[in-house]
Amino acid sequence: MGFFNIFSTDVAMDLGTANTLIYVKGRGIVLNEPSIVAFDRNTKRIIALGNKAKEMQGREHREIRVSRPMRDGVIADFEIAEGMIRAFIKRSSSGALSNRRIVIAIPSGVTEVEKRAVRDSAEHAGAKEVHLVAEPMAAAIGVGIEVEAPVGNMIIDIGGGTTEIAVIALSGIVNEESIRIAGDEMNNAIMQFFKKNYNLLIGERTAESIKCEVGSAVPLKEEITIQVKGRDLIGGIPKTAEVSSVEIREALNENIVQIVDAVKQTLERTPPELSADILDRGVMLTGGGALLKGLDERIRMETNLPVHIAEDPLTAVVRGAGKIIDNFNKYSKVFIRNRRY
Repeated sequence: MGFFNIFSTDVAMDLGTANTLIYVKGRGIVLNEPSIVAFDRNTKRIIALGNKAKEMQGREHREIRVSRPMRDGVIADFEIAEGMIRAFIKRSSSGALSNRRIVIAIPSGVTEVEKRAVRDSAEHAGAKEVHLVAEPMAAAIGVGIEVEAPVGNMIIDIGGGTTEIAVIALSGIVNEESIRIAGDEMNNAIMQFFKKNYNLLIGERTAESIKCEVGSAVPLKEEITIQVKGRDLIGGIPKTAEVSSVEIREALNENIVQIVDAVKQTLERTPPELSADILDRGVMLTGGGALLKGLDERIRMETNLPVHIAEDPLTAVVRGAGKIIDNFNKYSKVFIRNRRY
């Protein structure tokens, strides 16, 4: 099967900084893997991707490079990203029909150049039609919100690279805030905390697991202490440090404050009729960041609004993109339009 036939049926994709999820029409979500690629440094040939590449992260030798071609929700390495998209879709394709339409969810704050990069990558991988949709719009559709209704809904989608905050009504985004503070920045804050306070160098994977295990936005009922292994920056030898969830919360606080401030700024710009709707309906949290302990409570405390965590927040965006594929005519108004010059 040639690469031209990779898109054998309609496909929806959440091309995320941390994870790529693919929905195939008639089959549902068929792929959910890390957006990580291992390739040969000399030939750029892809050796592994997804979960297999993640296992190699931080353990590769000089001939292999493990990288994430997506940064802050957009393509950072065009060639590797294209190879990743091609390989993931080939893996999830069953090879049935000949209609090759793809819907890709991207951050709402990307530039025209960044949109073009995503579009080109999908076209080079064999797509006949490429349609882009803003992540918060896809997330809203994914959690069952009737986006075409004349009612205001607020979505906060916290991914790996970006936090997308949007007020949606009448199949469009009324106002939005897209900040490059999300899961990756939280991981980085934890890594910097250990460098500064414990002279301990830890990897990205370790920081991610600490965030998931003990990270929080509000004090926990029972604070937790964990053992963290890394490399001593002074002695250069492996070392273990004992840290509490209180310290990790302090390390994450600056990022959480920035997310809350962005939510407040979006609310300040919201027309009063839609503000009343949001007060009634509350705010919906989606994306992996929604799972940070107590984040819903923190936003509730700071805004006095009801805050709900979506069911299965990690797949909300791809489920929404999948619904668009399944009901293409119904959702034709939600696509990001090409800007004409």
